[in-house]
Amino acid sequence: MIGGAGGMGKSWLAVHWAHRRVDHFPDGQLYVDLRGFDPSGEPMPTAVAMRGFLDALGVEPAHIPPDPAARVGLYRSLLVGRRMLIVLDNAADTAQLVSLIPGSPSCAVLITSRRRLTGVLTAHGGTALDLDVLPAHEAHELLTHHIGGGRLTAEPDATAELLHCCAGLPLALSVVAARVRTHPSFPLSVLAGELRDQTSRLDALGSGDLTADIRSVLSYSEHALSPGAAAVLALLGLAVGPDLSLRAAASLTALSNSNTRSVLRELENAHLVRQHAPDRFRMHDLIRLYCTERANHGVLSERARADAKRRLIDFYLHAALAADHVLEPDRPHVEVAGTTGPTPPPADPTAALAWFTAEHANLIAIQRLAITTDLHDVVWQLAWALDVFLVRQGHFPDSVRMWRAGLASAGRSADHVVRAVAHRRLGCAHANLGEHREGVHHLEQALALVERADNREEQAYTHHMLGFAWKQQGDHRRSLDHAINAMHLFEGLDLPARQADVLNAVGEQHARLGDYDRGRGYCEAALTLARSHGNEHVAAGVLDNLGHISHLAGHHEDALDYYRESLSICRELGFKYYEADILDRSAQISRTLGRHHDARRLWQLALALYQALYRIADADRVQQELLQLE
Repeated sequence: MIGGAGGMGKSWLAVHWAHRRVDHFPDGQLYVDLRGFDPSGEPMPTAVAMRGFLDALGVEPAHIPPDPAARVGLYRSLLVGRRMLIVLDNAADTAQLVSLIPGSPSCAVLITSRRRLTGVLTAHGGTALDLDVLPAHEAHELLTHHIGGGRLTAEPDATAELLHCCAGLPLALSVVAARVRTHPSFPLSVLAGELRDQTSRLDALGSGDLTADIRSVLSYSEHALSPGAAAVLALLGLAVGPDLSLRAAASLTALSNSNTRSVLRELENAHLVRQHAPDRFRMHDLIRLYCTERANHGVLSERARADAKRRLIDFYLHAALAADHVLEPDRPHVEVAGTTGPTPPPADPTAALAWFTAEHANLIAIQRLAITTDLHDVVWQLAWALDVFLVRQGHFPDSVRMWRAGLASAGRSADHVVRAVAHRRLGCAHANLGEHREGVHHLEQALALVERADNREEQAYTHHMLGFAWKQQGDHRRSLDHAINAMHLFEGLDLPARQADVLNAVGEQHARLGDYDRGRGYCEAALTLARSHGNEHVAAGVLDNLGHISHLAGHHEDALDYYRESLSICRELGFKYYEADILDRSAQISRTLGRHHDARRLWQLALALYQALYRIADADRVQQELLQLE
């Protein structure tokens, strides 16, 4: 474990050492910034870090267990026998780390923190390395690296004074060097003279109270910036979330994309921001704290702060709604107010998914900002905009949290439908987590509200979701009742995709209750409707149900035909989860028909997918089927 005060270079040393030791860890390295001392006061939740590691290890979102203990078990099982390095950077405390430390002795763990986490060392037998300020000769070498030996040799007295004022703090040395590079024609003695006036603050570095000293050093760097860059630096202090895209920064600052890029390049050259990915920027936490203080107590007026925050919130809301529409064009349109201009949507669903993935943490933080600024409509609208992404990616806990906030804000609205939508989506989020009682409770609340408002469409949606919730619990009779209610309510509404989906649900529940003929009839009607409107996602599910019904009824050749067609669509759309199940069911029918060669081939394909998706129980079952075939 690497310990030490902020700005000592803990993270740099950890990453540098990891790069130098790549060959020692042939199975790879995992890294996470736990943001333990983030200026926002909100360290990264362990569950978020765990989710990131499971994603990096190749676990499909749908197969990540909702239970935290099960996630830890899956994470540790995936690391057994692997030679990997786990870098846990900027940890807040021992509690944040416990679940992230693998149990396998083949893995190494490197932790950085500003605190001495003796509990971790005691429990796991680790070794601590506490970083102190750099010795004089190393500080000189670092400054030489930044600005070149010629400048230092030419002004030895000014160099000595600069090194004295920086007191060996790597961050301070880097910031001062950035100031020197910004004005290459200025003598070093000019900067040294400015630092000399602040010796009382710099002396405080020895006490470990870094905030005032970093603030002082950063002020000199700020003074060296162009006026436009200095103004943007203060505005960046209002941003929330771990990073900021170029487009988000342009909205925050009310500049064009090209002007924003130029200013951010200047700030990057001054080591005040870092471009960690193309057009994505972040700041060291102490620099960010400095910028926040400047924004709130120095540079910006209250009106300027409020306007900038609203621009940022509006950008994220409109961008999220645009991306959501690309992911699922058939969703109801949400009318929103705001000051932002048109937001170009992602080019296709793949680009939309990538945008949501990159902005996931920022969008959650923006919802919190909307709460603190009393933008209650925005709070539930953001929950709506993220809903499809969170469900498809299996971020069910985030979905619950966002809709809880959305419901609290929607509760201020006199619009029964708005409150009903919040109840309905929160109920679905609970149902996806297996929290059945809470799910049904909120869905029934939603139903009562839309019945009071006499809104037929919303009643249809709510009955459909109640059917889903009861199906999740295995109560197919109640599920069927709600699906039938939804089907009747959707009649006459121009919502073909939803009608097809509900017809499929009615057919599925009839079949699960043993009425195969009736189930088949509803599913065939659903298939006709879905295909006539180009809804292949629904069609794939209907074909799967038709195959299952034919299988149960003993019409094996028909079942194989349905499964082949559904399998083709699933492969085209990338639905690997359903592809594996269809291969499995097709293999079962092939074995029943005595086609053992086909069954073996299909099960081998299914096994490969189950293993790739970490569906361990299904993989074990298919392996047993293959052994029995032998």
